[in-house]
Amino acid sequence: MISCYVIPEQVLKIAEDIRSMRIRGAARIGRAAAEALKIAALSYDPLRHGDYTRYILMVSDHLLKTRPTAITLPNSIKYVLKRALAKSVLNPVEATVQAAEEFITRSLKAQEMIAFFGEKILEDGHTILTHCNSSSVVSIIVRAHNAGKNIRVYATETRPRFQGHITVQQLLKAGVDVTLIIDSAVRYFMKDVDLVLVGADAIASNGAVVNKIGTSQIAVLANEADRPFYVAAETYKFSPNTMLGELVPIEERPITEVVDPEFLKRNPGLKVRNPAFDVTPPEYITAIITERGVLPPQAVPLILIEEYGWSPGEEYELEKLVEEL
Repeated sequence: MISCYVIPEQVLKIAEDIRSMRIRGAARIGRAAAEALKIAALSYDPLRHGDYTRYILMVSDHLLKTRPTAITLPNSIKYVLKRALAKSVLNPVEATVQAAEEFITRSLKAQEMIAFFGEKILEDGHTILTHCNSSSVVSIIVRAHNAGKNIRVYATETRPRFQGHITVQQLLKAGVDVTLIIDSAVRYFMKDVDLVLVGADAIASNGAVVNKIGTSQIAVLANEADRPFYVAAETYKFSPNTMLGELVPIEERPITEVVDPEFLKRNPGLKVRNPAFDVTPPEYITAIITERGVLPPQAVPLILIEEYGWSPGEEYELEKLVEEL
């Protein structure tokens, strides 16, 4: 078995940055994982690392364990390995590098197309509510702003990590009119917005969306106020495992993100839960804006089959290979 000490230092750093959320956002996580595999391939030494397949699978396993909910992580890894370890490949090292670069390029291009399709939904004078920080959402809003549309944005703080602060900084830099609001004020401001636009960390095969905790509550409030609820997400965030009915795992973050250690000491026995994500049912979702166009949630399983060729059982290939090492 390949130990962590032979995994390249740069790869270990990327893995730790993903785990600690220094690298955050599903798209960035996916690209970072692909970059890590590229680095691992370029660092491969048969005398030090042994069999390449075993080596790259162990690197992949180390990356996979960093964040369980962001489906871009396993999807980016599977995208690379499926092409690098195919039986017809003569040089798996070169194939790994090529596939990783393809995924990164595809990811960046996808965001451009999402902005292209999403901007058409936003009208001049629209007020948008968003939650957390999504590079796809920001790209849509900035494109609409640059097209001359008068766009206003309400962005939630998104506790406990305050990802909403990143969103408002990015929008302010682009010249967008944006207001930061506390998470619990969403219902108060819902009457003033025209639509809700959020990102996604994963999308199940039934069209349900896994996103930052609080998203499902916002969807309920949008439904109550009869406001459209749009999700912006690349198709590689679609989760193939859910085709067999498997639930997307919901990550729970450290309780120290919520309360100070000193507070815990003063209140022994206090229980704290800090789930990072929740699930929004497809019936609350107006449409999903992807690089392939604006799709209804019901189109997700068709994309999984058509775009990625997933078939029942195939999604477990990587896990099975790793277990056999």
